[in-house]
Amino acid sequence: MATAVFFHAHPDDEAIATSGTMMLAKEAGHRVVLVLATRGEQGEPVEGVLSEGEALGDRRTAETITSGDIIGADRVEFLGYEDSGMIGEPTNANPDCFWQADVDEATERLVQILRAESADLLTIYDSNGGYGHPDHIQVHRVGMAAAVRTGVNVFESTMNRTRILEQMVGSMEDFVTDEADAAEFAERRKMLEEGTFGLPESELTHAIDVSSVVERKRQSMMAHASQIDDDSFFLKMPTEIFAQAFGTEFFRDPTWSRGDDDFRSDLFESLSGGQ
Repeated sequence: MATAVFFHAHPDDEAIATSGTMMLAKEAGHRVVLVLATRGEQGEPVEGVLSEGEALGDRRTAETITSGDIIGADRVEFLGYEDSGMIGEPTNANPDCFWQADVDEATERLVQILRAESADLLTIYDSNGGYGHPDHIQVHRVGMAAAVRTGVNVFESTMNRTRILEQMVGSMEDFVTDEADAAEFAERRKMLEEGTFGLPESELTHAIDVSSVVERKRQSMMAHASQIDDDSFFLKMPTEIFAQAFGTEFFRDPTWSRGDDDFRSDLFESLSGGQ
């Protein structure tokens, strides 16, 4: 069996992007380690969710531990950087934020975890961080450097831009019911059309069917209640639409071009320590 390290930028990223793959890996007997670069201090909390004096980073740390328990993660670690906020925000200049981190230093922090775990597999994001978030881009940079240092197999978690545009945008739009959701949906749709959200299907190599654990995936997202409440765009989706949107997780193996071949369905199949 293998050890897989899933490297994410903020709490809730793991739930949305790779929790299904993590659950299936655990069910298959692999060791699953979750590493987060930040504690999500710049997130926008649901109104009234924080107790008086409670720091958002502390709440989101606790939510991540709960999500990790739902997923079945064997270990949860934080690299110790602060959330940088969205691109172009003043918080990008915070010397303690991940965007400003020295890449060599951040790489060494991740390398120490990979070596301690004798990791076989590392997941990061694509080079644009999925949608241009500075912390996600930095995850790609640091993760790729750590993979070179350790020789670990690396896979880029991303979104299937082609599938979203062709099959999902219309049905998802039906569940946009307030101004905040509408603004976010419009921005994501613009990014899809401009080609700055996810990757085209032709560049993807792995499609992991997580439909068997999609309800647990929803629960891992719900664990992040400071960010995702019952009225959120994600959780308002009926079960069928949620399964369509989140029942497959996509990755790119940067060492392999799929060409006309079918998607591979298991990140572990080519590893010497895998199945």
